[in-house]
Amino acid sequence: MPRDKRPSIKDEERYEALREEGMSKQKAARIANTGATVAGKRGGKAPPYEEWTKDELYEKARKVGIEGRSSMSKGELISALRHG
Repeated sequence: MPRDKRPSIKDEERYEALREEGMSKQKAARIANTGATVAGKRGGKAPPYEEWTKDELYEKARKVGIEGRSSMSKGELISALRHG
């Protein structure tokens, strides 16, 4: 009987949720097999948005396509970047 080509999964529920979001099998397996506490500590080295200038926040908002950014305050830009 041929083996299933799917990688071994440690957290099946997490894997299925990631697959439903459209991730590839390999990426979903990699994430599902990483402990949540480890994965949460892998964040980038960028400073928090509060330490960015308004111009930097505006450029980031432009890159990700946030509408209405030109009339937003620094706080509104931060909120839009965090919450889409």
